[in-house]
Amino acid sequence: MIIESLELLNYRNYEHLDLKFAKGTNIFYGDNAQGKTNILEALYVSATTKSHRASMDKELIRFDQPEAHIRVHLRKKDVPHKIDMHLKRSKAKGAAIDGIPIHRSSELFGMLNIIFFSPEDLSLIKNGPGERRRFLDLELCQLDPIYFHNLTRYNKVLKQRNNLLKQLNFRPDLEETLEIWDSQLIKYGTEVMNRRQQFITMLNDIIAKIHQNLTGNKEQLVISYEGSCKVEEFAMQLKAKSHMDKKQCSTTIGPHRDDIKFQVNEIDIRKYGSQGQQRTAALSLKLAEIELVKQVIHDTPILLLDDVLSELDMNRKNFLLGSIKGVQTMITCTGLDEFVQSQLAINQIYYVSQGTVVQK
Repeated sequence: MIIESLELLNYRNYEHLDLKFAKGTNIFYGDNAQGKTNILEALYVSATTKSHRASMDKELIRFDQPEAHIRVHLRKKDVPHKIDMHLKRSKAKGAAIDGIPIHRSSELFGMLNIIFFSPEDLSLIKNGPGERRRFLDLELCQLDPIYFHNLTRYNKVLKQRNNLLKQLNFRPDLEETLEIWDSQLIKYGTEVMNRRQQFITMLNDIIAKIHQNLTGNKEQLVISYEGSCKVEEFAMQLKAKSHMDKKQCSTTIGPHRDDIKFQVNEIDIRKYGSQGQQRTAALSLKLAEIELVKQVIHDTPILLLDDVLSELDMNRKNFLLGSIKGVQTMITCTGLDEFVQSQLAINQIYYVSQGTVVQK
């Protein structure tokens, strides 16, 4: 899988941009706040319909413009495809695949598999569980349309159930409808938890070897899915916590409360690991994600590295660069010095300044 070109119209600080990419490593360098990350963000939006840093589409549209357009040409298993996306200030975004409009986000997932790696991801282990759930959901939604459907339905039912719990203080006669939402929550929540568990099990088989190599066989990393309850006990636990849920006016158990556990040499590094251990585990996780996606889609994903190398020491940096051979990669950085001594084959270099991209 490779991205051949990207065209932007009124996206962020780009009035118009037309880029052609090399099959291997593409480097975008320049000072901060010039538009390097915007290029990677646009690619990510075209694959997932969402930005990794903006919550609303209007934030992605160039100032004083009513809409923005993203067009990506890609080649998947040697078959050409085109993704078009229109972002609008006051309406829902529109998207098309090969010129045919799509009506659901799930139709886009899997067309372009992207792994995004930013400095914030290095804090994935020490941050709150919400960040780790987000990591799970973003990758699984790209790989599994059924998971996306179940997660979407679960979140909608969860919102309805929580709204009902808040109303019960004023409308106790509505309590009999709680069972309806409970049955739906159990149905979709069980599917979400089971699929997450499968994903973590597959990821764990890959990450152990990567982490051993990265730490010179000094550390054994094990990851596990840490549910708020056992999957088979979800229905029973939801009923048991019903009184607490009514008191707190929110659902206190389910996949929206789950987490990923990271243990190095049997120690929970979320709580007791050093910053170095946490960052190394995060790097191992991203590298394992690449290998897992390869196995699932029988193709290589696109890797986006947004100013990550400046956050890594020389050992971790060299390990990362040595692990991405054969994967089309887009890298942003402030300077080229960090690549001079690396073994990375650079296929294309772009200089980015004030919304202008110049091929070097």
